[in-house]
Order: sequence, then C-alpha cells, then structure tokens
Amino acid sequence: MVRKGTEKDISQVAAIYEHIHDGEERGTSTVGWIRNVYPTADTARAALEAGDLFVMEQEGAVVAAARINKIQVPVYADVPWRYPDVPDDQVMVLHTLVVEPACAGKGYGTAFVGFYEDYARENGCPYLRMDTNARNQAARNLYARLGYWEAGIVPCVFNGIPSVQLVCLEKKL
Repeated sequence: MVRKGTEKDISQVAAIYEHIHDGEERGTSTVGWIRNVYPTADTARAALEAGDLFVMEQEGAVVAAARINKIQVPVYADVPWRYPDVPDDQVMVLHTLVVEPACAGKGYGTAFVGFYEDYARENGCPYLRMDTNARNQAARNLYARLGYWEAGIVPCVFNGIPSVQLVCLEKKL
C-alpha cells in the first residue's frame, strides 16, 4: 500500500537511504549517490514538509519511498524531450524512488511506479518525467521495462553530487 508519508516515516526512509549507501560503498550496488550528500534524512524531511513524500508500507514497515510532484529539476530544460511543449501543470515528476535493498526483487519498485502513474492520471498529468544516474543500470532497466523512454543524458552537479550523467526519462500515459 502506498500512502502519504508522515513524520514517523522519516527515520525508516532515511534508513533505506543508508542501506543503499552501504551497498554502494561495499560495491554490491551502483546508484551513484554519496552518503551525507544525497539523499539524507533532510531529503525525506523536505519532501514531507512540501506534502509530496509517499511511502509504500508492508506489514507496518516502509519498504519503498519517493517524492512525487510537478517540480521539474532545472537541468530538465536542457533535455531533448519527446514531448517538449507540454504545459508544466500536465507533467508529474518522480524523484528519489528507493526500495529497501533487503526487499529487492519483490516487485515493490514496479508497484510504486504503478502508483505514480495512477496518481498522475488522477491529477490530470498525462506526461511523466523522472531521472536517474547513468550508473544506476538497475533503475534504467526497470524504467525501460515499464515503458519509459530515455530522452537524454545531461552532465551536471546533481543535489551536490559532482560529475553526474543524469539520465532523463519520460512517458506519456
């Protein structure tokens, strides 16, 4: 079940971030994030304060989380979108989707993206956008399987992380 996040979810979401950082540092996963830079508990708190933190809960535990809103990051202006001239109020954006690594392979990422698509439809946004680090092949594979098109790769500093090759994806519902 996906629901709006609450203050009590911040510690669990931050723990997921830490577990992903652990995997990156051990070399068991490649996401392209940096511990204490992005994402952090403050990333989740900012999403909560803006009212756009969503969490997936299973048996009382948060197993996935993301921020969903209509805010396109500034580098999106440099992307050769397939649908470049759509009004901003018709674009929904998925940010910082995470799944607890211990729960990988259970379909939570796919289910969360399904929720995102339904949420976009319900809010009159037929155009979907998101991004990931080019190094995050697992996310790129998931999004391709779910029908997202890689519109472009933009070099940038992303949330304080230098030299990111930001893969920008889109889909029309």
